[in-house]
This record gives sequence, structure tokens and C-alpha cells, in this order.
Amino acid sequence: MKFINALLIMAAVSLATAATAQKLLPDVSVKSLEGQSVEARSLAVPGKTTIISFWATWCSPCKKELDAVSEVYEEWQKKYNIELVAVSIDDARSVPKVKPMVEQKLWDFRVVIDSNKDLMNALNIQNVPYTVLLDAKGNIVWTHSGYIPGDEAELEKEIAKLTTN
Repeated sequence: MKFINALLIMAAVSLATAATAQKLLPDVSVKSLEGQSVEARSLAVPGKTTIISFWATWCSPCKKELDAVSEVYEEWQKKYNIELVAVSIDDARSVPKVKPMVEQKLWDFRVVIDSNKDLMNALNIQNVPYTVLLDAKGNIVWTHSGYIPGDEAELEKEIAKLTTN
């Protein structure tokens, strides 16, 4: 009986450790717009709530979501102390479109590229747009798949919860 209890305790500890490990960004790399390697974990800004938005140049809902958040981004930065990182999943053929689109849309947030989809796959993301919300310690606290107009209000509610806790 002691052996079974010991096994159950070890299994519970293993599951708790695995669950905690999955709450952080995985140990993979993405690229800056300039082509430099960036560790995914560094996308979490210490001491700030971080929004990570997966998108692509060919994805209309993605661009609508980033446009909507862009409109309130400066206000959210002041109100909630947040950072937004947009992760493009464009492949090698469409990556050259990313920087011109960011410049044309005047998006004033960090953009990185995950053309091999290493980060996307490590987080088991199936489709874009996909939003990941990190708390000030870098823990994944909320995720959302898809976008319809108004979803940014739901995102703001989740951000507000983090600042009131």
C-alpha cells in the first residue's frame, strides 16, 4: 500500500511540474524583422503583462485584430503596463511582405517571425489568429483562438484582471 501511495504522490508531483512548465513560453527561437535570432522566452517582458498575437500577412482576421488592438495599444500601455508582440507565421515565400505591411499599417509594437512555426507548434496552436496572454512573471494565463470584432474587449477584461490581482 505504501508503494502505491508513493507512486501516486510521484505521479501527482510530475503532473504538477509538467503543468507549471507548460505555463511558460517554450525554449525555441524566432527571428526579428532584421533576421536575428530571438529566444521566445525573451518575448515575455519582465514586470509587464505581455500579449503575444500570432498572425500572418494572408490572414484577414489576424490583420483586423492587430488593427483593433493597435487603436487602443497606447492607452492600454498607460493603463495596464502591457507590451504586445505580434508573431508572424508567414513562410519563407511570404516573409518579405511582413515588414512592409507592419510599416504601412503603422503598427507600433514588436513584430517577430516564426516562419518554421517552431513556437506555434510548441504551443500546440492550430490556427491564426491566436492570442496568448502572459502575466508579469511570464506565465501563460489566457489564450484565445480566432477573431471577431469586439474580441479586443474580452482581451482587455483579461488584462484588467491581471492588474487588479
